[in-house]
Amino acid sequence: MDNNIEKHKITVEGMSCGHCKKAVEEAVRALPGIQVADVDLEAKLLIVEFDVTKTTVLKIKEAVEEEGYTVI
Repeated sequence: MDNNIEKHKITVEGMSCGHCKKAVEEAVRALPGIQVADVDLEAKLLIVEFDVTKTTVLKIKEAVEEEGYTVI
């Protein structure tokens, strides 16, 4: 595995349906360096894998919040 790749689980409040899941995943995937962006609606989790040389956890959280959801 590439040393620049990190995996994070981010808790996101306010997601309740397929549209919410898709909106969050698409917003995060639009960022540079994102390899995986998957939402688990039941667990209220966003699982991301990304290249730390291209984006940051803060930028990922901002992308989620811009869609109208709350990052815990």
